[in-house]
Amino acid sequence: MSLYLILILLFINGFNNLKTLTVNNNLPNSFSIIIPFRNEAEYLNGILTSISKIDYSKLNYEIILVDDESTDSSIEIITAFIKKNSFVDIKLIENIRSSNSPKKDAINTAISIAKYNWIITTDADCLLPKKWLTCFNTYIHKYKPNMLVAPVCISNKNTFLNQFQCIDFLSMQGATIGGFGIKQPFLANGANLAYRKDIFKRLNGFKNNNFIASGDDVFLLENFVKHDKRKVVFIKNNKALVTTFPTKNWPNLIAQRKRWAAKTTNFNSNFTKCIGLAVFLANFITIVALVLSIFYPYFLLLLLSKYILDAVLITKTAILYKQNIGVLSYCKTLIFHPFFTIYIAISSISSTYEWKERQFKK
Repeated sequence: MSLYLILILLFINGFNNLKTLTVNNNLPNSFSIIIPFRNEAEYLNGILTSISKIDYSKLNYEIILVDDESTDSSIEIITAFIKKNSFVDIKLIENIRSSNSPKKDAINTAISIAKYNWIITTDADCLLPKKWLTCFNTYIHKYKPNMLVAPVCISNKNTFLNQFQCIDFLSMQGATIGGFGIKQPFLANGANLAYRKDIFKRLNGFKNNNFIASGDDVFLLENFVKHDKRKVVFIKNNKALVTTFPTKNWPNLIAQRKRWAAKTTNFNSNFTKCIGLAVFLANFITIVALVLSIFYPYFLLLLLSKYILDAVLITKTAILYKQNIGVLSYCKTLIFHPFFTIYIAISSISSTYEWKERQFKK
């Protein structure tokens, strides 16, 4: 538990160290925005509408939508949008499968035809802010990076399932920001990630991990960090904040988190592996302490120290992302989260998991 508490203290310090830049209207860079999708009819109108409202020169970005064998009305929705919005450069292409990872294949397929050197990836179930590209452009001019990791939040409603996901996601985002703040980047999210195409190709893209279905973000981050850690930058600015939607029920959430957890054994970074171990042990100890505190009240001090530090990091992230967390939901999450985390860690040992109505080997 001591290792975990030290780690959270480091993340809090790193969070404070990372500065927010003022967004400027510099000479615009050009971007190729890649959006893989499979059966996303429910969400496509949202992201397409937000694309139409992006406050950036239409001459300096293109949208590449990559269809991964959709069987719903996704294609019809996109086709209708393209007809009504001819002022936006949008391409609709089919995924070319070549590996065990449909999403990585989709990104590779799009990169092969992308016009611009700056690639941005996001997901079809996201909403994009108006100043999104302006924010990316500001950080490119300031830091001359190879990769930009940008913020993501979950749309927040007042159900416990939604609040639980929101709080859990905020904790991961806080750790992401904290890691960059202590110059040890270890997390990224493919729903809001940008990188230079020439460096991507120089590093052979996903070649070394395309046998793993997920991980189009974290494994790529590891490669860019290994290449030049100084040129991997986090955008600590809510004007670049992409919003995604929570899963609708607990079975879907469990399936999602098992998919996320399945890739952890393939991480190359020792720092990332140590964090994973520290988090697992801290949650296990928390469960034991919760039980023992019934008989030995002084175990409550151990729990209180963890809960306070977690709350500080999560609150800082929530304020940055302008999200409101209910006190009752937060208290429930404190108790339930360790059990959920341990269950996911153990169940992810299974050799298969489901993603987009497909079965994948770990």
